[in-house]
Amino acid sequence: MSDSENTPQTFTRDGAGNLDQTLRPNTWEEYVGQVKTKENLRILLTAARERGHAAEHILLYGPPGLGKTTLAHLISKTLGTNMRTTSGPAIERVGDLAAILTNLSPGDVLFIDEIHRLSKSIEEVLYPAMESGVLDIIIGKGPSARTVQLELPPFTLVSATTRISLLSAPLRSRFSGGTFRLEFYKDSEISQILARSAELLGVSTSQEIMDSIAKRCRATPRTANYLLKRCRDLAQLESGELTTDIIDRTFELLEIDSLGLGSPDREVLDTIINKFNGGPVGLNTIAAATGEEQSTIEDVIEPYLIRQGLLERTPRGRIASATAYSHIENQTE
Repeated sequence: MSDSENTPQTFTRDGAGNLDQTLRPNTWEEYVGQVKTKENLRILLTAARERGHAAEHILLYGPPGLGKTTLAHLISKTLGTNMRTTSGPAIERVGDLAAILTNLSPGDVLFIDEIHRLSKSIEEVLYPAMESGVLDIIIGKGPSARTVQLELPPFTLVSATTRISLLSAPLRSRFSGGTFRLEFYKDSEISQILARSAELLGVSTSQEIMDSIAKRCRATPRTANYLLKRCRDLAQLESGELTTDIIDRTFELLEIDSLGLGSPDREVLDTIINKFNGGPVGLNTIAAATGEEQSTIEDVIEPYLIRQGLLERTPRGRIASATAYSHIENQTE
């Protein structure tokens, strides 16, 4: 073994800080896609800032990886305030929420990811905080219990969810600034995102390569950047250049096919087609047969399969389309 192999490796962060943070757009101009949502937010936020008021509360929803967290960061930057970040599962008790809210500064943005996972008891404490800027805390139990009302600084709640149907109607109605649905991206938009990311990563590439990755990234910026980074890694170990051959080999190693389907996607389709004669078959049965969690199938796998015309969701269950049969057959040849 050589001396160089025995020398302790010095590790540094990839790029200027966390790599995903580095690739995140810092301005509205850098944020590609979601044109209508961006324009509505620009009007809402600019008007609030000119009035010197905290912006109204905002709800963002859509499949994972479409840029909800990035939008929250841009909202905070536009308002010129700090952003406090938490998530639904992290707020287990009323005291957790109270600690967060009472430590906010005037004008702060509070970002709650996965807000659909808040318990009903915590939702009820959040209602007056959103509507009236007060926090009602119940002290004690039984007949001696009393309510203490704390006044909160003005703040903007920005929340994100992949399961808007799980939010109660009273909570949804309190997002007076608007509820915005993030759409899947076009291939041309993904190519623009990849071009910017490649420049930040110092990767020399071509439009052909960007288009090739865009077609396989499930119309999602997060997945597109993930694939670009993995292609860069293989190129670094091989020729040093990002070529079409490197791209194809990376996809082969990651088991991603020409439609952008990964192994879990194909397993779901294969299960429906070969074990249940193409369906209809229930979500519980698919989850049991594949070993995937129901939430993963419903939130991550199904939306893309349906969008690609490979799967149909009916009241009786999931049905594989003729296109799915053809695709699975081609993959097994």
